[in-house]
Amino acid sequence: MLVIILLTAILLGFGMYEFAMHRRRVLAIPIRIHVNGTRGKSSVTRLIASGLRAGGIRTLAKVTGTLPRIIDEKGMEVPITRIHMVNIIEQIKVFRYFAKKHPQAIVMECMAVQPEYQWICEHQFVRATVGVITNARMDHVREMGPHLDNIAMSLSNTIPSNAKVFSAENRPRLMHFMYERAEESGSDFVVTVPSEINDDCMRRFSYIEHPSNVSLALRVCEEFGIDRETALDGMVKAYPDPGALYVHRVTLGNKQVMFLNALAANDPESTFMAWQRARELYPLSGKRILLLNTRGDRFDRSVQLVEMIGLHMKDDFDLLFSMGESTEMLTAHIRRSGIDPQKVVRLGQVKPEKAWDAIWESVEERAFVFALGNAGHGGLAVTHLFRSRRS
Repeated sequence: MLVIILLTAILLGFGMYEFAMHRRRVLAIPIRIHVNGTRGKSSVTRLIASGLRAGGIRTLAKVTGTLPRIIDEKGMEVPITRIHMVNIIEQIKVFRYFAKKHPQAIVMECMAVQPEYQWICEHQFVRATVGVITNARMDHVREMGPHLDNIAMSLSNTIPSNAKVFSAENRPRLMHFMYERAEESGSDFVVTVPSEINDDCMRRFSYIEHPSNVSLALRVCEEFGIDRETALDGMVKAYPDPGALYVHRVTLGNKQVMFLNALAANDPESTFMAWQRARELYPLSGKRILLLNTRGDRFDRSVQLVEMIGLHMKDDFDLLFSMGESTEMLTAHIRRSGIDPQKVVRLGQVKPEKAWDAIWESVEERAFVFALGNAGHGGLAVTHLFRSRRS
């Protein structure tokens, strides 16, 4: 019994020491920016970090998007290897790495989904000097709640104390939740305006970026005295997230396909925005094909996407390929959503090469393929095929 008590005391003592050391590492970094939100967290984290670096601020960043990465002071990427399940304790290890680099600023993407863990990530681990909330959209409803109000309140758990908070969320009711939480925390709440970013600015990016993300990142950089042109130059030159909206042009014989990877935008609102953005920037000539990749453990998300297609896009595409897990269960939802069953091809769980072949067999001369749904379980692999064989 005495041995158990001694071991418990030692473990508690070690935990207290480690946490005290973590606090010292955190406070040694003058600028700490914590990025949360439903969509665009990884992109905004990268944009802010690259803008700060362009302005001469020694900046490190951590993203947890499509692939977890640490981005060093030169903009180079260091993969994060996870032996076990994702755990927010990872943030302590990341700060230990940061401390060796002595940065002036860090930009951290929030890695938590559950409301209580979001609070812990901010108030125990990061203790941000600037908070960022990209937006609130209908996603992770099991963890954060079934309504946008619940999601806005959950995301507000990362609003720091006595700091400044920037957000691109412009819906009055959701802004109200965030503003109230900021006021309770003694923080100022600032909403950015994407309309100030024109198409000429957006065409400088090698991929499809959202004006709201760029506007938000520029405003944060301005807070630290970096002029917009300097920050924007840095953002344009930075590596995008692997899940960024890239268009890959591929030619096989007399056939040509434009492939847009929108798998990272896997909630209905963000996906539809990506579709609209693509239509604005690119002539969607030829056959229009949707490639919906599903995950069995995210079936509710697949249903939401099908409903969105039926509501906003059912007359705007020629074919819908469904691949991945539980595609047979989507049949009834597709029918109820008013989508023409004649337009639907169910591939199921197939190898990426099979999906590739099916797409090309359906193309006569030209086609635009819009990949949506989930990156896992084959989605990202199909994207890699088009990327590796682009013209």
